[in-house]
Amino acid sequence: MLKLKHALAMSVVLMSTPACQAENATPAAKTDSAASAAAISDSADLIFTNGHFYTTDGWAKSIAVDDGVIVAISKTENLTDLKSSTTKVIDLAGDTVFPGLHDMHIHAMGSGQKAQSCSWPQGSSAEVALATIGECVAKAEKGEWVQGGQWDSASFGQKPSRQMLDKLAPDNPVALTDISYHSLWVNSKALELAGITAETKTPEGGVIEKDENGQPTGILRETATGLVRMVIPPPSEEDKAEALKWAIDLISSYGITGFTDAGVSENELVTFTTLADRGDLKLRVRACQWGRGLVGVDSDEELDDALAKMRVNRNKFARDNIKPDCIKLALDGVPTDGHTAAMLEPYQGAHNDAGHGDKGITMIPQEKLNRILVKADNSGFTVKMHAAGDAAVRSAMDGIAATRKANGFSGNLHDIAHNSFVNMDDINRARDIAATFEMSPYIWFPNPIIPDIEKAVGKERMKRWTPVKDAIDAGALVVPGSDWAVVPSVNPWLGIETLVTRQKPGGGGEMLGAVERITLKQAIDLYTVNAAKQMGTRDKTGAIAVGMLADIIVLDRNPFDIPIYDVHNTQVKMSFIGGEKIYQQ
Repeated sequence: MLKLKHALAMSVVLMSTPACQAENATPAAKTDSAASAAAISDSADLIFTNGHFYTTDGWAKSIAVDDGVIVAISKTENLTDLKSSTTKVIDLAGDTVFPGLHDMHIHAMGSGQKAQSCSWPQGSSAEVALATIGECVAKAEKGEWVQGGQWDSASFGQKPSRQMLDKLAPDNPVALTDISYHSLWVNSKALELAGITAETKTPEGGVIEKDENGQPTGILRETATGLVRMVIPPPSEEDKAEALKWAIDLISSYGITGFTDAGVSENELVTFTTLADRGDLKLRVRACQWGRGLVGVDSDEELDDALAKMRVNRNKFARDNIKPDCIKLALDGVPTDGHTAAMLEPYQGAHNDAGHGDKGITMIPQEKLNRILVKADNSGFTVKMHAAGDAAVRSAMDGIAATRKANGFSGNLHDIAHNSFVNMDDINRARDIAATFEMSPYIWFPNPIIPDIEKAVGKERMKRWTPVKDAIDAGALVVPGSDWAVVPSVNPWLGIETLVTRQKPGGGGEMLGAVERITLKQAIDLYTVNAAKQMGTRDKTGAIAVGMLADIIVLDRNPFDIPIYDVHNTQVKMSFIGGEKIYQQ
C-alpha cells in the first residue's frame, strides 16, 4: 500500500496546467532542494534518475514509479531513498523525458494495409505512378486485385483515366486511392466487376465522373467509391493482424502512447482485441465505430436499433486499453479537384463533370445530424465528424449546439476533424458549446495535396488554412490528428515543428497560413494535455505529475534547446506505458 502525503496537492498540480497555454517557454525551474512531490511512497518499483523531465511543475531530475503510477518527483535528487532490493533504476544520463504523445486521428489498419499494397510517394508524376503500377501488375496473378495509391491530379499534370490502367492491366481489376483517400481511380475491369456503366445511378453523396460520351472515366468520389470497394475480396484475418501489428509498432516508435482510430468496422475491432488479448497492443486506443448505419436509416426506431448495436460493440470489444466509445461520421468530402468539401462560398472555376453544385457536397442533412448527435450523446458516445469545408464545420457546430441544448453538457467532447476552413463566427462559439477542433498536421505545411486545394478555393482562403491559432486564441480545445495513412507519416515531431513554422520540415520556402503559427509550448500541449483531455484520460495521462500514470517517452534531444527547424529530427529512445517499457530504439 502506498503511504500518500498531502492528498489535496494533486488537484493543485492538475489545475495549474491549462488546456492551452500561450507562452512559448519551458516550465519554470524551481530552486527548492526537496523532492517536489505531491505524494511519496515508502518505496518504488522503478526509479528514473539523472534525467531532464518536462513536468507540470518545472524541470525535474528524477521520478519514482510504483505499480505504474508516478509517486514522487524531485528537481534535485535521484530519489534513492525510495530504492528497495527489488527496485529497478534507470539512469537516463541527462536525456529529456516528455509525457507520452497522442494522435487523435489515425487509420491504423488502413496504414498497415497500405504498406502491403502497390504504393508510390505522394506528389509523384504520372510516369512514376504508372511504372510502379506496371510492376505491381506483373507480380500479380491473373484476375487478382491490384490496390494502392496515392495519386493527385496536380502532380500528374492531368486527370487519371481508366484507359491509362487498361493498357497496364487488361486482366486485373485495379483500384487506387487518391492523396485524400476520398477518390478511387479504377480500370475497366474493376468497373465491370462493380457493375458500373453509363446507366449506373450515382449514389447520394458520391460522384461517378463521366466523359463527354457519358461513359465512366474511372474516377469515383466519396460514397461512389463504395461501389467498387464492396466487391474487393476482404483480407484474411492473418493479413489484417499483421497489418495492424506493423502499424502499432511504427506508431510506438515515434513516442505516441495513445491514439484515436478514426473509423473502424466491427471486423477491425475483432483484430484490435485479438492483438490486445495476445499482448501485442500496449498503446491506449480509442476506437471510433463507423456511423454509416446511423445515417442510412430514417425512423427514430431504426436509429435506436443501430445505436443499440454500437453500444453492444462498445462493451463487447472494450479492453483495459481499448475504448470503442466513439462514433465517426463524414459530413463532407475534401476541397481538392473533386470539389466535394462543403463550402460556404463557391469553389473557383467550373467542375461540370462532378455532378454536384459549386459549393461541394453535404453528406448528412442538418435535421438528421442533430437527431444522431443528440441520441449518440445520450448513449454516452463521443462523436468525431469529418468536416473539411467551412459549411460542413458550421453544420457540425450546429449539431453540437443542438445536442447541448437537448442534453445539457454530458461530458462527451464531440470533435470536428480537419477544419481546413472555418468561419470565425464558428470558431468564436466553440468554447461555449464545448466543441473540439481536431486539426491535421502534415497538411498545414506545403505538400503535394496543397496545389489541388489552392486551385480549388483560391489564394485568399488559403491565408487562414487550418486555423489553429485562431481556435486557441478563442479558448477552444484544439487537438492534433495526423490522418495517417492519408498523410505519408505518423511522426508527431513533424507536426510539432510545422505548427510553429508553417514551412516544410527543416524550414525554407513558403509559409502556408503564416498567421496561424503557434508557439512550441502550445504545439506540445496539443499533443499532451489537450489530447489526453479529448481522449477522456486527462486524469491519468498527458502530463508528468505525481498521481499520473507513467506514460513517458525518452528523447534524444530537448525540443526547447534546439533550433525549431531541427525538431522534426527528434528521435525517441524509449517509451513507457504505465511504467512498462513498450519501445526501445
